[in-house]
Amino acid sequence: MQIVRWKNMTYDTLASYYDDLVKDEQATQDWVQWIQRFQKPCDFLELACGSGEITHCLENLGYTMTALDLSQPMIDRAKAKDDRITFTCQDMKDLSNFGQFDAIACLCDSFNYILSKAEIEAFFKEVATHLKAGGHFFFDTHSLDRLKEFHEEWNETGTFEDGLKYQWSITSEDDWIYQDFAFYLKNGQVIQEHHLQRVYEPEFLAQAFQKYFTVVDVCTDFFEPGICEGEKYFYVLERKAEI
Repeated sequence: MQIVRWKNMTYDTLASYYDDLVKDEQATQDWVQWIQRFQKPCDFLELACGSGEITHCLENLGYTMTALDLSQPMIDRAKAKDDRITFTCQDMKDLSNFGQFDAIACLCDSFNYILSKAEIEAFFKEVATHLKAGGHFFFDTHSLDRLKEFHEEWNETGTFEDGLKYQWSITSEDDWIYQDFAFYLKNGQVIQEHHLQRVYEPEFLAQAFQKYFTVVDVCTDFFEPGICEGEKYFYVLERKAEI
């Protein structure tokens, strides 16, 4: 068996199978309904949009969507679903080519791909700069409980409809979550992708965004008020008038 390449957080191969692995229509509706509770249709920017499932749902509900992702294969898949939306391939940490929006979102634990506290602080500033005063920033993040959950390695194996076999493993160490994917080609070669995420304490996040935002709402797993036991924390922030 020959391993032909190791890709770090590129989604080159994973993009083709991303929806097969993680698509969850109920979860998509939960994210959309969470946004709807706080934000009417508006000029909306989605960061790290992935294959565009949430993006398209919001567009269909009357939101004017602009979306970006660091992975060109992901952008290509999102574009193929709907040509009404402006998609851009770029890093979400630099929005200097954009104007201001009524709302910005970073969903599906994409926030956890920001790997240093300094980058987190700069990211909140960048988002605030591209929000209109009073605009909303929506983001979710892995909870601290996820670190405990993956302290023992989790593994999934399976076969896609086209016959490609895969293995997906997740483990944690300190405040890091490691996700490894292996795709087993029929010619005996293996393509691997490695994804690294970092989980931050709520106290640090509050300190990092307080200069630019006030808190509208914080919940756990969509429905539980405040920070409590669960898989994800959900934040709705409002940009301050003066930053």
